[in-house]
Amino acid sequence: MSTPLPSPSNGKTTTAFLTDSTLCIGCKACEVACKEWNEVHADGFNWSGFSYDNTGSVGHSTWRHVKFVEHAPQPGLGGNAGELQSWSFSSDVCKHCEVAGCLEACPTGSIVRTEFGGVFVQPDVCNGCGYCVVACPFGVVQKNPEEGQAFKCTFCYDRQKLGLAPACATACPTESIKFGEINELQLAAKERVQELQRRGMRDAQIYDPQETSVKGLHAFFIVRGDPRQYNLPPKPEAPVIYVKPGYRSMVIGSALLLGAVLASFLASPSSGSPGTRDFRVLGRRPRQLPRRSHP
Repeated sequence: MSTPLPSPSNGKTTTAFLTDSTLCIGCKACEVACKEWNEVHADGFNWSGFSYDNTGSVGHSTWRHVKFVEHAPQPGLGGNAGELQSWSFSSDVCKHCEVAGCLEACPTGSIVRTEFGGVFVQPDVCNGCGYCVVACPFGVVQKNPEEGQAFKCTFCYDRQKLGLAPACATACPTESIKFGEINELQLAAKERVQELQRRGMRDAQIYDPQETSVKGLHAFFIVRGDPRQYNLPPKPEAPVIYVKPGYRSMVIGSALLLGAVLASFLASPSSGSPGTRDFRVLGRRPRQLPRRSHP
């Protein structure tokens, strides 16, 4: 089902993804649509032996990844039973953080914030330094070893500019991936969680860490149980929060070092007369040398 782009409000629309893992059937249509629209290379068909999932995680060649969350089943309880979550799926993607660590770390201006609120990497400006890779608290950004540049989900910026929804949301057959105005989706997520809990899924919750330094996501999730099983850290932090303590420690350390140097100069003994040797450093008493008599 095609999802149209919301009408702009006051000339600006901030969009978002809402991924509902309770509706995902693991078909991977979003992965295929993403690759086809963005012309992303195939990342192989490797059989890990640990799961039916073969793509593993998001990366430079997988911008959408359907994660298989598998647990030991119990007889009589299906995959969406309220009492037990035995097998579920969730389509992972770049979170497009409100405070994006990758954007803060980029030294070339390759990573920018678009008018829709997404975080976009410009490959022609990227110098391949990899700072964004280590700065992402979700491990989304990855450097392509062949091309030498960093890649991730573009939030289908080109489609949004044309008034179209992202390819993944358009291809999703169950509307597990919803796309729209961020405030409307946040309200829809709260209503959906309330509905799930009324149906017995007490562990249903919204993953949108607004209380951390990332200040919320433009791609948030409805999950069941511990978010870590969906590769979602419980308290993601943008590395920029460590800059101020780092500068503070540097200033304090420099001040202490300068104080120690000044103290050593002030405490050093003054030089004696030319005819007197100073043996105080060696722990010996100074001895007056005899004066030479001149004829």
